[in-house]
Amino acid sequence: MADTHFPKTLLKPQHWPIWLTVGLMVFITRLPLSVQLRIGKTIGLLLHKVAKSRRHIVEVNIRLCFPEKTAAEQHALVRQVFIDNGIGVMETMIAWFRKPDYLLDKTTFIGLEKIAAAQDEGRGIMLLGAHYSMLDLAGTLLSNKLTFNVSYRPQNNAVMNYLMEQNRARLYNHCFTRKDIRGFIRTLKKGEILWYAQDQDFGRKNSVFVDFFGIPAATITATSRIAKAGNALVMPITYFRNDDNRGYTMTIHDALPIPGEDDSADARVANAFLEEQLRQHPSQYLWLHKRFKTRPDAQEKKGLLYK
Repeated sequence: MADTHFPKTLLKPQHWPIWLTVGLMVFITRLPLSVQLRIGKTIGLLLHKVAKSRRHIVEVNIRLCFPEKTAAEQHALVRQVFIDNGIGVMETMIAWFRKPDYLLDKTTFIGLEKIAAAQDEGRGIMLLGAHYSMLDLAGTLLSNKLTFNVSYRPQNNAVMNYLMEQNRARLYNHCFTRKDIRGFIRTLKKGEILWYAQDQDFGRKNSVFVDFFGIPAATITATSRIAKAGNALVMPITYFRNDDNRGYTMTIHDALPIPGEDDSADARVANAFLEEQLRQHPSQYLWLHKRFKTRPDAQEKKGLLYK
């Protein structure tokens, strides 16, 4: 659980620029939503222009995962990825600095009854999320409907990590760091809900290599192991900004057959589901992450595909 005590070290001068930025973002979240979205788009376009190393990562990911697209289509998709993730930055600030029910009237929830049915049977539920661009806002919106726990990775920036932890502590039942496997299992055994994501490259340890868009990708095996130990159902959750940018759709999907035959089979099931969603909403994903950094050949240098 996040520590609610404010660390005085965060008031040191080296943190002042980020606090000023945070103050500006708090002000922006009070503007009309249409203005906020335009600012988010501007952030995305600016990053597309100046963040050359990140743009290169996105270009490689899009080229690898969507080879059927023409060069012009890939270029347009890369640009849209930055726009949608720029809007995602704005939505994260909304999640952190507005009340949880802000934008609730613009959100459609599908499949919540599946959660209730599973809990009536006393089963714990692993909500299998992913790093879609509206991740933090999605959690905030869902907290109006469900009580659940989350896993997270601490941020490198001390101020942003403090703000993230404070925000999540006020919304969720419990916040586990991603390495707290025992905590995950305990909460699932109690019949509770755990929001969890497995869609990033965490290296070779505790991972298997299974296809993601036809490319072997290091995929962690913890999902099936935690679900098995916690006697939990694994239900994917998706959350996307509507095409007209005027609302959101959050969907609880039917449980996946995880745990199944083995870790590799389970990882393939999870990756196949995510791939299906991203083919429908290709730009609303964190393609800025080096998803194919670790390769099956242990002798191959990490990140070689992105050189």
